[in-house]
Amino acid sequence: MSVLILALSGSLRGQSYNSALARAAVELVPAGVDIELFDGLGDLPLYDADLDGEGDEEHGAVRHLRERIAAADALFVVTPEYNGSVSGVLKNAIDWASRPPGGGAVLWGKTAAIAGATTGQYGAILAQQDLRRILGIAGARVVEGDLPVARAQNVIDETGELRDPLVAERLRRHLEALVHEAAIPVAA
Repeated sequence: MSVLILALSGSLRGQSYNSALARAAVELVPAGVDIELFDGLGDLPLYDADLDGEGDEEHGAVRHLRERIAAADALFVVTPEYNGSVSGVLKNAIDWASRPPGGGAVLWGKTAAIAGATTGQYGAILAQQDLRRILGIAGARVVEGDLPVARAQNVIDETGELRDPLVAERLRRHLEALVHEAAIPVAA
């Protein structure tokens, strides 16, 4: 039986380095683990408790996000850094996932690993610090360690491929830590 990690990129940009990092994870996960790339963050309405309905009243994009998080064994969340923090679209998704109707948020107890890429020298480290805090408050179990990818334009090529073997190895180890922390059995 395969296990599932849901990857969320907090960037909507077509040539996003963060989305490229999430795609690179697909090739680097341990055997017996699958990664699903969630691409519906841009479809979510801004969080509004008045819109947070159940059943037929629940917004389709919100239902889809919650169902995919609930179905996943763990999360891999990749964030850009905008003004020293996470993107608004990523924070909005976390707000929706932390408040499903009837209680019992889908993020509660979910194991997550975080990463971030920027073209600057710090690799979204401030955004990752905020993301760790935000996910923790929402009830997720965030694995130790961040994965800052600095100067992403030198690490990810123009086709969106991860070309730096050292970053690829760090990403592979980061994913292994996620799998281990989530107690996901890994095929030999």
